This record gives sequence, structure tokens and C-alpha cells, in this order.
Amino acid sequence: MTEDEIRKEEQVIERSKKDPRAFGELYEKYFDRIFNYIYRQTDDEELAGDLCSQTFVNALNNINRYEFRGFPFSAWLYKIAGNEVNKHYRKNKGNKIFSIEELKVRELVEQGTDDWDEELITQLIRYMNELPTDMIQVLELRFFEDKDFKEIAFILDMTESGAKMRTYRALDKLRTNFNLKVKYDG
Repeated sequence: MTEDEIRKEEQVIERSKKDPRAFGELYEKYFDRIFNYIYRQTDDEELAGDLCSQTFVNALNNINRYEFRGFPFSAWLYKIAGNEVNKHYRKNKGNKIFSIEELKVRELVEQGTDDWDEELITQLIRYMNELPTDMIQVLELRFFEDKDFKEIAFILDMTESGAKMRTYRALDKLRTNFNLKVKYDG
């Protein structure tokens, strides 16, 4: 985000603290991103809708606690959404699901220089679905949500170096199995 966009968003947040109706701008701006983030972790449209609604209710109810810490407002929403998803899985004692979008995997693959055929892409998607949750989370935020390591660390409550290390380990696993060449740039 540019400084001007951040400043405008801060104004909307400040208005939302006084008038909850102003929060609608933030809801409209971020709903699709947050819904898709949750949907990839549930693979259930109705559940994703419920958890997304709860995310925005929690954000609105706690808007007075929000403080700008160098991240876009969306980082706070991703953090709340992640907590809602985790709370759902703890409550229902289910295993977390990650629905890897084939289109996003193709974008990731295109960053490499190797020629990929359909069978190899299918194998990669299958392998990514078998990665531990913590590795999938960082890959999802880094490559599918385009977050930098500092923002990933904030969203997942870890250090920036921890976010980098977890991402590198996940990429190393993929690289080992698929010779995947992706950028490590922060």
C-alpha cells in the first residue's frame, strides 16, 4: 500500500471507531480476500461464510483496540480470520483442510524456469496438501496472499526470522521433491 492509501485507510478506521457504519468501507474492501483465505482452509463455502462473518464482527467489536503497527488493516483481519478458523477446528476436533487453488499453484510454478506438465502440477498439488499445516500456512500467505515475511510473522504470531525459516523449509521440501525454483526474496 502507498502512504496515501494507508493514510486514507487510517481515516476510515478512525471514523469506524466513532461510527460503526463507516466500517462498511473496510468490509467491502477486504471481504473477498478474507473469505477466500478462510475458504482455502475449510473447503466449505457455508462454513467459510460463517467464519468470515464472525471475523468481521470481531473486528468491528474490537476496532477501538486496533492500533496501526506498520501493517495494512488487512493483516489484522487475516490474524482474526486465522484465529476463527483455528477456534473452529479446536471446537470441532477436526483436521484443518487446505484447498490449494490450481491456478495459484500454476502461478507459483511459472516463477521457475522448468517446463511443467499437467501430471507434475497434479503431483505438486497433492504433495502440497500433504505438507504440515504450519508450512502450508506460510506458503499460502507468502505466495497466494502476497504477504511479506514481516506481515506473515504478525499474522501467525511468530518472529520474522521464524516466518522466513518456515517458508524456506517448506520450499526446500518442495524443491527436493520437484526441483521447484522460486524466489526467496523478502
